[in-house]
Amino acid sequence: MSFRRSLAIFLLLCSFVTSWAQPTVQPVQIVITPNHDNWEYKAGEPATFSIQVLKFGVPQKGVKIFYQVGPERMKPMKSDSVTLKDAQFQTAGFTMKEPGFLRCVVTTRVDGKVYRNLTTAGYDITKIQPAVEKPADFEQFWSANIAELAKLPLDAKFTLLPERSSSKTNAYHVSCQGYGGSRIYGMLAVPKAPGKYPAVLQVPGAGIRPYAPDLELADKGVIVFTIGIHGIPVNMDLQVYNDLVNGGLKSYFYFNLDDRDKNYYKRVYTNVVRANDLLVSLPEYDGKTLAVMGGSQGGALTVVTAALDKRVKYMAALYPALADLTGYLKGRAGGWPHMFSEGHPWNPQSDKAKTALAYYDVVNFSRQVNIEGYYSWGFNDETCPPTSFYAAYNVVNAPKQANIFHDTGHWTYPEQRQAMSQWLLSKIRP
Repeated sequence: MSFRRSLAIFLLLCSFVTSWAQPTVQPVQIVITPNHDNWEYKAGEPATFSIQVLKFGVPQKGVKIFYQVGPERMKPMKSDSVTLKDAQFQTAGFTMKEPGFLRCVVTTRVDGKVYRNLTTAGYDITKIQPAVEKPADFEQFWSANIAELAKLPLDAKFTLLPERSSSKTNAYHVSCQGYGGSRIYGMLAVPKAPGKYPAVLQVPGAGIRPYAPDLELADKGVIVFTIGIHGIPVNMDLQVYNDLVNGGLKSYFYFNLDDRDKNYYKRVYTNVVRANDLLVSLPEYDGKTLAVMGGSQGGALTVVTAALDKRVKYMAALYPALADLTGYLKGRAGGWPHMFSEGHPWNPQSDKAKTALAYYDVVNFSRQVNIEGYYSWGFNDETCPPTSFYAAYNVVNAPKQANIFHDTGHWTYPEQRQAMSQWLLSKIRP
């Protein structure tokens, strides 16, 4: 194998791993502790935050800290600074009158470097309700798109990748025809041993990059299809994706915000159904067990897939994006990519955009989910605010469980990923 090919594969695998990775441990840590062990409060109940700065695990005295407390992503109720005379400081009590999340953000400078951390308290989180309204013709709109897709042949093409396969699994670079004549590309992993297997669709987080076959899951006896969403092969040189990130697909998630029929995600949402068409067409598929999983944008696509495709039996989502986008218009945090936030350069100014985006808001797909689901996230997520994904989670009227790792942000612990995988395997391979 050439050095360039080896390097490309190494970078691909790195990008796949780091999308799930937790932050690097640093010599200085800011520890912020809420006064409720479960980080949850009732409306009107005061929350206080104890703050310490540790260097090599030792509490530091005489360190100046800057802190802010307020609703997540909103103007803080309190901004102040204090010197830690006793190596610890406790804020005054702050509260919220409505369901939502109250965040304490702390920064400090030690040895010339700035450090930052945050902790978020949840208020009546099971009572958070969406800001977005469901369009009257929501189901008809998506049914029509899927019916249009169904008229197109699958036209699947498979390229075996021996160098990407394992002793138990064959890996393929795959494409098939999608909505509007587009192509869907992905990495397909199929167990080598003769038999029938459950299948999992893996939907991607935001970005433009190559993908690797999920041999770890496939080696356990599962067909896994890991897709991209941009209609381009997922095994090209890394420079191609970098050029697209800074060129034609830069900020793709803002394309045609105010047009229901031209929104970038119209093709993407419809094509998750076509990706499942490919999975269920495989002779190795067991004919009954289909699941979907993903995080962030992939968490959103997991919910969308579960809502649009009744063949799906189980779903596992991490911190879904694109949920309750118009929360900002009601004075609270909305979902990624935050186009309605104050001062956002892509902020759509027209009511037409608000109406059009309701067809793509994950909340409205959550209302349609009727299968068993596993959800996991943390309270400290700044990319996909917990207010937004609780607005979606709370309207799911189906068996569901949320496994909360409170201090995580837009990342996961290995134990968190393991718990999700174990749940999924317990359902599809009991």
